[in-house]
Amino acid sequence: MEPISFGTDGWRGIMARDFVFDRLQLVAAAVAGYVESRGLAPRGMVVGYDNRFLSEHFARAVAEVLTGRGIPVFMPATSVPTPVAAFAVRHLKAAGAVMLTASHNPPEYNGIKFIPDYAGPALPPITRAIEENIQRLAPGFVPGQGDLDQAEAAGLWRELDVKAAYLDHLGTLVDLPAVGRAGRKIICDPMFGAGTGYLEEALARAGVPTETLHGYRDPLFGGHLPDPTAGFLGPLRERVTAAGAVLGLALDGDADRFGLIDADGTFVAPNTFLPLLYRYLLVDRGIKGPATRSVATTHLLDRLAAKYGQTVLETPVGFKYIGQNLLEQGCVLGGEESGGLSIKGHVPEKDGILAGLLAAEMVAVTGQSLGELSRRLAEEVGSLTSTRVDLHTDAAGKQKVLDRLTTYRPASLGGVPVAETSTMDGVRFLLQDGGWALVRASGTEPVFRLYVEAATSEQSAAMVREVRASLQI
Repeated sequence: MEPISFGTDGWRGIMARDFVFDRLQLVAAAVAGYVESRGLAPRGMVVGYDNRFLSEHFARAVAEVLTGRGIPVFMPATSVPTPVAAFAVRHLKAAGAVMLTASHNPPEYNGIKFIPDYAGPALPPITRAIEENIQRLAPGFVPGQGDLDQAEAAGLWRELDVKAAYLDHLGTLVDLPAVGRAGRKIICDPMFGAGTGYLEEALARAGVPTETLHGYRDPLFGGHLPDPTAGFLGPLRERVTAAGAVLGLALDGDADRFGLIDADGTFVAPNTFLPLLYRYLLVDRGIKGPATRSVATTHLLDRLAAKYGQTVLETPVGFKYIGQNLLEQGCVLGGEESGGLSIKGHVPEKDGILAGLLAAEMVAVTGQSLGELSRRLAEEVGSLTSTRVDLHTDAAGKQKVLDRLTTYRPASLGGVPVAETSTMDGVRFLLQDGGWALVRASGTEPVFRLYVEAATSEQSAAMVREVRASLQI
């Protein structure tokens, strides 16, 4: 079996091969050891889970380990979104949360992530400490056989229900009455995931007419990834246009990522939406402050920040770094091209439910579609075409490409001189006209991700061809 290691957002594996109960309980014991080492155990732990196969049983196995060590556990009776588990940490002042989810991965995967007491993704020093605990415990580890009935009788297990409190909190961040006054229908697609019912209830509170697709548990997610990207949102696109809805709002399997369909059926990528939202916060809401984004996310945010006297803080890929800037640097918006977003005043965890509701507010308040808002933004700061290509190889080929990357320093790409090279996360080439290309290796697979942003689609395509030819991939 593959060794247990934490990737960008927790440990994930294929169920019955890598992700099995014994190994999961080992990870739970390692998390418990970390919490105990910081003296936080008496505050208790939230244990949440998504709609994947066996997730509720995996969650019970984790709860057995924690309560067996005397750590109180708060666990819901049904699945919860990752951002709701993070909110529960803050709401209950808990020591942290363990969330059983593989997010948008294929149905055969499950995973576990630790959300520390600050209610955001665990930073590398924390995951390293947990991995060290795993290595220390593994040789003689015996899986626990705790009894949750006894734990409940001892006051160590309590049922968690924070949905109403979470929705109340969203009501302080989003102008839902404005969405209700607009009176336009919105179609929701939780993609069979843990976010089912959250968008709908938030909108229903404001009297917004809604309709839901795929709003029930299916551990196979309809036969495809629970990933709210253009290729998987065909049914939502069709229903939005057929119903004359103003928006389609989609969530991934654990509701921490968002997908948007405009009124005309157009998929609105995160790289398009993030600048629209930042402008809305700065101009329409009058909230001033920096934004933070990953190195792989659109530089239109930078153009907007410059225009309105603000700054953008760049981070490596991983929402944990963005969340840290939201906590510590006063950023009003944090986002990444893969569909993660949060704002000032919320938990420093990506939240697809919040993102969808903010999109609904923006459309209602401005009276313009996302497409119209995008065209206005282009008139103001120009436009950039964003492209991402996943380049697959094998283990030997991956090492060869990594070797080439150490010396690959092109003088120009797409006919534009390279002005600056960054190795913050992968290798990124910034061009004189504001375009850029980034090559990042996956930490777990023989895959390279090539991100390109350019003034035109033709220039973007040329940059992709040149990078691939030079790296021979």
